Amino acid sequence: MVSWTKLLTGVSEDHANLRYSQNNGCVPKIVVWNITKQCNLSCRHCYFEAVRNPRASQLTRKEAEDFIEDLARFNVPVLLFSGGEPLLRKDIFELGKFAKDRGIRPVLSTNGTLITTKVAKKIKGGDFSYVGISLDGAEETNDLFRQKKGSYQAALNGIKNCQQLGLKVGLRFTLTKFNFRDLPAIFELVERESISRLCLYHLVYTGRGDNLINQDLSHQETRQVLELIWLKTMDFYQKGLKTEVLTVDNHADGVWIYLRFKKSDSQRAQEILKLLEIQGGNSSGINIGAVDNQGDVYADQFLRTHPLGNIRKRQFSEVWQDKGNSLLQALRNRKSLLKGRCKKCKYLTICNGNFRARAEAVFGDPWQEDPACYLTDKEISGDA
Repeated sequence: MVSWTKLLTGVSEDHANLRYSQNNGCVPKIVVWNITKQCNLSCRHCYFEAVRNPRASQLTRKEAEDFIEDLARFNVPVLLFSGGEPLLRKDIFELGKFAKDRGIRPVLSTNGTLITTKVAKKIKGGDFSYVGISLDGAEETNDLFRQKKGSYQAALNGIKNCQQLGLKVGLRFTLTKFNFRDLPAIFELVERESISRLCLYHLVYTGRGDNLINQDLSHQETRQVLELIWLKTMDFYQKGLKTEVLTVDNHADGVWIYLRFKKSDSQRAQEILKLLEIQGGNSSGINIGAVDNQGDVYADQFLRTHPLGNIRKRQFSEVWQDKGNSLLQALRNRKSLLKGRCKKCKYLTICNGNFRARAEAVFGDPWQEDPACYLTDKEISGDA
């Protein structure tokens, strides 16, 4: 996660102390919990391949509470409730409060279409501190992408219902060829509705997203999008807007920003470099972990072909600290394993090789170069 607002303007964002701090041993800073595979939509890019009527059993209430208790003892600070559509799990509000009562900050990732005024009150009562709601374009584009007419307006209503209760809301947008031209409209929406955070996700080729590899942006298109994000982030800042703009799932963005400042403001460039090095780039298996609805543990929510263990058999903390797990140890010491352009890159301290799930999806090898890295050979060699 790269905060453009922080890097471009120096304005501190919420929970910056968590984002720009060293890893506490091997304790993840956030665990993504896909609490259900059930969803009321069928989005084209769903990494979890959520369905309307899942067959697999999900964790029971007791198993869920035992899991949360273990995370609390392990000192995990943030638990992200995701899905599927997490609001379809009936006890989610009780589980959110259970987590908060044990010192964990619960946050919610949802498509937003089910957030009526009544549901928004339940979210607040569940002590969720943040609600991330996904939109993937202007109304027509979003409804086609999510394969349900009316999903745009329902999600927008969900945003407003949360805001009316003082809940912090962020808008989430996944970039593809199908929708990236709607990005100016998304920035306009964020400004018009006073949405406090905009998270722009680079596509990861997992789940149904695996079918969209050819719909990912070209490197040239990505760089065009970055120019727009730069302009809009500065525009928000100059207008005094409090919206934080971030990009997610491609740490080449941090390098790109650093190189831009390197040409115009060397002192600020060094400050940015220091922040990015503290953040450390991709942290799959380090600062982020994931657990699915059946209790399988993963290094992140995208490396789904490599389960590390199951919390029904061993506690998450035990799985996460297993020094005999070859994948975990490799991810935590990956630099010598990287191949292709990643191996040659001067900026591994910033990106850490980026996303292994994309490399595996394209090359069949998790240690190959990330195909979504748009930096030029001159840039990764340090000559730019």
